[in-house]
Amino acid sequence: MFSLNGKSNTGEDLRYGAGKPSDERLVLPRPLRRVVRFCVSLATGRVHIPRHTGTVSVFAFFGMVGLYGMSLGGHTDDFAQSTTAAVGFAIENVRVSGNSETSEIDILQLLGLDGTTSLVALDVEGARQKLTKLPWVQYAEVRKVYPKTIEVTLKEREAFGIWQNGSELSLIEKNGSVIAPLRDSKFASLPLFVGRGAEKAAASFQTEMAGWQDLRSRVRAYVRVAGRRWDLHLNNGVIIKLPEEGVEEALASLAKYEAAEGVLERDIAAIDLRLPDRTTIRLTEGAQERREQALAARAKALKKAGGQT
Repeated sequence: MFSLNGKSNTGEDLRYGAGKPSDERLVLPRPLRRVVRFCVSLATGRVHIPRHTGTVSVFAFFGMVGLYGMSLGGHTDDFAQSTTAAVGFAIENVRVSGNSETSEIDILQLLGLDGTTSLVALDVEGARQKLTKLPWVQYAEVRKVYPKTIEVTLKEREAFGIWQNGSELSLIEKNGSVIAPLRDSKFASLPLFVGRGAEKAAASFQTEMAGWQDLRSRVRAYVRVAGRRWDLHLNNGVIIKLPEEGVEEALASLAKYEAAEGVLERDIAAIDLRLPDRTTIRLTEGAQERREQALAARAKALKKAGGQT
């Protein structure tokens, strides 16, 4: 006889359809089961929600919306600046080292430091790149020192000479790069290079002139001619025309003439050393007139002497 609970003596469930698996039953993936259980518990009131959770959630939602709006409008940096500056991170001290030609005022203006700039929000790499755009700055390093200080270390470019291109005077490096326009007489002792392409060839020519210190001390300007050779303009107005090649030999010849005749102290306008087998000397206008007068007087005297004989 069967028992009332519908089970046989062997323990099997004999109710209709009890032992058959149902293919129509929905089985959720394991990751979603916990979510569903939580939602069911929340709906049935079995989960305790702290007071003011809704209020906090609303404010958090509006805060995220506000941050998203500031991000879209490009105001995130401004918000970070004002917030962190207000809590004590505003930059108040700037320590600058390595600057000789670059003023601290230019640095502050370039970085936009007005007393309200936040140290936390300061872009160190961006600040460094801005500083390297200053005329004299070759390399810059910016470091934060919390809570209110930044340290700026500069390596400045070194002026090698003055380059005159047309009517413009500029300071140049040894490699010929222009540093900045010449504004005052502070660098008046630097050599002056004149002409197109003179700034690029200046350093190599100075190397050639290294062994002629006495002559270099007399040079007022090194003039580049046709991008191939140099003329030396001396302080007394004498022009020495050097060849395109063989500069060393030409200067050696000039040194011999100077030692024997003192030609550089005489009343001459130019010495042409461009040809290796000859040296041409051009007198000044006054010296030329005096020479012509002397030659005329000599010819007259010879003629008179010949007539008397």
